[in-house]
Order: sequence, then C-alpha cells, then structure tokens
Amino acid sequence: MRLLDELEWRGLVHQKTADELGDRLEAGPITLYNGFDPTGPSLHVGHLLPVVLLRHFQRRGHRVIALTGGGTGLIGDPSGKSAERNLLDRAQVDANARRIGGQLLRLLADPASPPLHADNIEWLEPMGLLEFLRDVGKHFAVNAMIAKDSVRLRLDREGEGISFTEFSYALLQARDFLELYRRHDCILQCGGSDQWGNIVGGTDLIRRVTGGRAFGLTVPLLTDAEGNKFGKTEQGTSCFLDPALTSPYQFYQFWINADDAETVRLLKLFTFLSRERIEALAATVGSPAREAQKALAYEVTAFVHGGAETDKAIKASEVLFSGDIDGVPVAMLREIFADVPSITVAAERLNGGGASLVDLLVEVGACASKSDARRQLAQGAIRLNGQPVAASAKGEDPTVTRAAFLDQSVLVIRRGKRNTYLVKLEG
Repeated sequence: MRLLDELEWRGLVHQKTADELGDRLEAGPITLYNGFDPTGPSLHVGHLLPVVLLRHFQRRGHRVIALTGGGTGLIGDPSGKSAERNLLDRAQVDANARRIGGQLLRLLADPASPPLHADNIEWLEPMGLLEFLRDVGKHFAVNAMIAKDSVRLRLDREGEGISFTEFSYALLQARDFLELYRRHDCILQCGGSDQWGNIVGGTDLIRRVTGGRAFGLTVPLLTDAEGNKFGKTEQGTSCFLDPALTSPYQFYQFWINADDAETVRLLKLFTFLSRERIEALAATVGSPAREAQKALAYEVTAFVHGGAETDKAIKASEVLFSGDIDGVPVAMLREIFADVPSITVAAERLNGGGASLVDLLVEVGACASKSDARRQLAQGAIRLNGQPVAASAKGEDPTVTRAAFLDQSVLVIRRGKRNTYLVKLEG
C-alpha cells in the first residue's frame, strides 16, 4: 500500500494541501517536520498522534524533524483557545523544551532513519523586529489572517479579543517552515487539524519568498465517546508520556479501558500493526477476553515506555483485575500497586480495637465521603485483600486491625471491579 493510502486508511489524514502529495512521497525520500510547543513539562497522549505519524514516515525511509518551539512557546498559539494564554517565563519554557526534546528523540529513535531535532528559539530569538516585519510580515494580508478560525472566534467573543502577540503566532510558525525548507530542504509540515491555517501560511510563505513548492498535512483532533478532548484519564488529568507524571501502569490502564466502539479506530491510529492483524482483532471486539484492547494497550505502551515496563504493567493489571492476590509476596504487591492511590497509617492508630474502615476508605480516595463508604459497604462493593467486606448488621462501622494487613505491612482495598487502593502500615 502506498504510504498516503495507508495513512488515510488508518484515519491519520484530516487535510492535505495537494492531492499530488501521495505521488511525491512515492517518488523518493523527503524531509518533513512537526512542531511541539513546550507549554508543559511533558508531551501527553494528545501529542502522540503526530509522533506516530512521523514514525510512519520514518518506517518508509523519509527523514523527520522534531521541532521544539522554544521560541513560539514564549508567544502562545491561539489555535483552539477561547482566551489569551498566560505567558510562561523563559526559564520554564527552556526547561520544558529540553524535556520534550529528549522525549521526541527517544520516541523517534531509529538507526535506519535517525530523526533531526531543532528548537526554533535558535532562529527566532536573533531576528529583529524590522527584519520580521519586512521579510515575513509583508507577505501576509491582515484581512486573511482575521478570517482564520482561531482569530475570528476570539474576535467574536465579547470582551475577549486577541493580542497582537498571539495574532503574530501564525507568522512565526510560517517562518519556521521557511527556515527548515532552506536548511534541510524540508517540504512537508504536519500538525493537528487546528494548525491547518498556520501550515498553509507556511507553504504560502515558501512560495512567495523562494518560488518553491511545499506541502501540508494534518491529523485529526480526537475526542472520546462523550465528545471530550481525547487523552484525559478518568480523574480528568492529562495522560502524560513522562513516566514520572503518568506511570507505565497508569498509561497501560488508559488504553486497556478503551470502549469497544473506539478500539478498532484507536488500533489504526496509534499502533503500527498490519491491516490484516487489525482486521483480525476487530472480529474479537466485544468478547470477554478483550483481546483487541489488550493488543492496543500493549502496542502503545511498548512504543512509549518499552517492552520491559509494559510487561510489568500487564502483570500488575492481571493481579488488579482478577483481585486474586493469594500467594503474591508482599514485596511484589508493593511493586504492582506502587502506582495506585495509597496512604500510610501509623501502627499505633490500630491500637484499641483498630481503625475505622469507613475513615480509611475516605482517606485513601476509594469513597468520596463517609456516607458513600457506608453505601459501598452495604452494597458489597468493598474487598480487603481480595475478600468481600459487609457492613455490620448492627449498623456499626467495620474496623481494621493489624491482623488485616498482609505481613503486617499492606492492605489492598478494592472498590468495584477496577478501582484498587493501598494502605501501608508504618511502625
């Protein structure tokens, strides 16, 4: 299958600037890039789709450039934003850029087609205002810029508007494309669909300044089944690619919990499995074994965190979902449950009859309140070390003694089928 045809089959192509891009890709290797602004300390799942896209190009022998926006990150992209961004200080942007640059190089590491990395602070910072206005600004019509969705939506919001700083972002991104075109003969820019106007601005600038031909391609911006921005965990936080922010276990859980209706689409978008393999997995969707979700979770987690960490996440997942911890050493339990919500309690708290289980359930985050904890107990939804706990027939709250802790060390609390918590005993 031709590269562009495969990308379109996978759902990775939202827009392209020219139909002949497919022929150009088959004619020989090209250089392409995708930019990532360092607005946070790590890439997250929302950034993963363009990374996967770059990887597909690498696998077909094309040269990719991962661009970190150390310069544009100081300005702020208005695309997809309903209000002005808070500007980050230089030290924070620099720190974020270093971390994200390292992530990109690791994810795109390929001995057969090593990636290039650049940071646009290198050429944007030395550029003077007069140079910018003469060499870049004169090629952009204000009326066309105002017509862009990212600008018009802000102008239409009463009392909001858009600053000249953010209004100029599209020109800086176009300048990036021109710079990479000159330095590396880069002829294709990729990005999310919200970057379409900025990407087209870059192709136009290259044509006006050099007379050359460049292309643009965007990936879709994904939403979940409820229409929310894709990449949020059940707790509403971003699912990061940095293991210090989202552990490999938590990352694996994010993918294995994919809805049946979304799993095949996600397999196409985020994995490099063949069409035949994906179609075979599609036939299993809805089965109790959840083979398709397991394949999705394994492939994406292994891509981001490596096979060894993925194997650990799978082992932890098996223990978590079975609820069967009999015979599992406490040391292994601590490792398996290292990333689940946990608290540490002092041993003396268990003196005099033990600690209230209702209190522990609230403290560890298993229940929102004491009344919620009592309701969960009454419904038989709480298990301690794999064993169900019922509410007292007398209406009294159950207590937890030192004997309930495995090896007088840890207590595994399970609420429902998926939620696991750990109480550690100290002293």
